[in-house]
Amino acid sequence: MASEPDKTLAERRGYHHGNLREVLLEAARRLIAERGPAGFTLSDAAKLAGVSPAAPYRHFKDRQALLREVAMQGFAELGRRLGAASAAGGKDGFLAMGRAYLAFAREEPAYYAAMFNTGHPGTTPSGDDPGFAALERAVGQYLGITDRAKVRSAALLVFALTHGLASLATPDSIATPGGLTDPEDLLDRGVEALLRGLSMPSGR
Repeated sequence: MASEPDKTLAERRGYHHGNLREVLLEAARRLIAERGPAGFTLSDAAKLAGVSPAAPYRHFKDRQALLREVAMQGFAELGRRLGAASAAGGKDGFLAMGRAYLAFAREEPAYYAAMFNTGHPGTTPSGDDPGFAALERAVGQYLGITDRAKVRSAALLVFALTHGLASLATPDSIATPGGLTDPEDLLDRGVEALLRGLSMPSGR
């Protein structure tokens, strides 16, 4: 009998036709974490999942479709985390969202890589994305503004800062080998400085 480490994903998850999609998505996440989004084929995912090379085509027309689905799952999970972090409200809730973003990038490298390295249309922040929508609400409340264009502009600046620090904090970052020592502190100070500047009257 095969030991647990030797079993395929399909065997460990009690594979049947009804959960083939989930088994393939889990295989893709593992391969992305090990090799990056461009480092595997659909056949590799099928092999890791323990199914035939033709099986993935029942759910995904090609490798890019599989990657897009992984990215969609990642955006949904990030949105859930950001929404939960913002529940505290006020400044604490706002800063908690940034820390939640950093934690997501650190804890879910496969999702993070798929979301921002696969050409998925959702990689540009949108009001339709639950995570970015939560950020816009928090920014608007923090700054006390309701103008849609101003809120979106401020949210994009906060997103750019947060995403940049999250990328620099990864151990394989070219710019900062080994990552950053305290990205949470850098983010807190950076976001507070950014929002102070945004809240000041123009020309001041």
